[in-house]
Amino acid sequence: MNIKSSIRDYSVEFVETSEFMDSLIRQPQHIFIIDGTVWDLYKSSTFEKIRVNQAVIQPISEDLKNLESVSKLYDHLITLQAKRNITLIVLGGGILQDICGYVASTLYRGVKWIFVPTTLLAQADSCIGGKTSLNYRNYKNLIGTFFPPSGIIIYPEFLLTLSELDYYSGLGEVVKLHIMGGKDKTEEIRSQFPLLKKKDIPSLKRAIAESLLIKKGYIEEDEFDSGRRNMLNYGHCFGHAIETISNFEIPHGQAVVVGMILANLVSRSRGVLSHEINDYIYKELLKQSLLISKKQLEFNPDDLIQAMKKDKKRTGADLALIMMDQKFNFIRVNDLTEQEVQKAISEFRNATP
Repeated sequence: MNIKSSIRDYSVEFVETSEFMDSLIRQPQHIFIIDGTVWDLYKSSTFEKIRVNQAVIQPISEDLKNLESVSKLYDHLITLQAKRNITLIVLGGGILQDICGYVASTLYRGVKWIFVPTTLLAQADSCIGGKTSLNYRNYKNLIGTFFPPSGIIIYPEFLLTLSELDYYSGLGEVVKLHIMGGKDKTEEIRSQFPLLKKKDIPSLKRAIAESLLIKKGYIEEDEFDSGRRNMLNYGHCFGHAIETISNFEIPHGQAVVVGMILANLVSRSRGVLSHEINDYIYKELLKQSLLISKKQLEFNPDDLIQAMKKDKKRTGADLALIMMDQKFNFIRVNDLTEQEVQKAISEFRNATP
């Protein structure tokens, strides 16, 4: 799969065996940057040929996605004598992608980097699009750049060692993208869901490839997020706020699932989405994608509203929201009221067993 970009075109390659590591190791002037958890899982197998003195093992958590981590990584790379012709080879999920993509875009005004996503969320969604994002104080993804990797390698076998929570977080974004692909794609992912829950590799390959193709249509039309690409924030207006007020105990993809549920309830209340389609999507897909407990969702609605007011895409006095309509089209509104948020939360809690 090839992705067109005004910065540089790049490719997504699916591989079936770990032999892809041999070509990465042969890259001239390279440094590996690897998620610490992923390193521990694969250092004696897939990563056994990596020289430790040419690798940075990076601890990962949401609270490390900031400028301080970027600064420490600069220091580490300088210590390893990284030059302008360096290639950063990044193996990990979306948080490491954000940190390293930002580093690659700013070190020496831009160095080559290759991304090997190891989570379902990163493989099916965040690996393409070129965005790098850092949190700043209490603001989610406030700082960032556009700087796609020169290549992406997808090895679905990495997903077999994901925790159940991380796996379902990725499923949430897979479901979101298929819904955005329209009615037929929504039914397609519904039919595959039993196999996806079992981590069936052929089903995963199809779902990941289809998710990326759907997203590709949005990002190639609107690379710098000034119009149609903003629709990809379906579920995120609520979702980012839910992540924030949970201190990131609720992972991104799970927060997005809740965000889609709430967005659909607002859309239904406004008469934009029918009860039938809302109920179908909720019962057949969104509810099936939720792994977090009801207790984790007992947040204060006022806290959620305050967090939503910090949304960097908010432009008016009210709140911003991406909603779907009856024909699986997506629209952005800037007049979401606090009362509508309160009502959607109440309806969701009443519907959740």
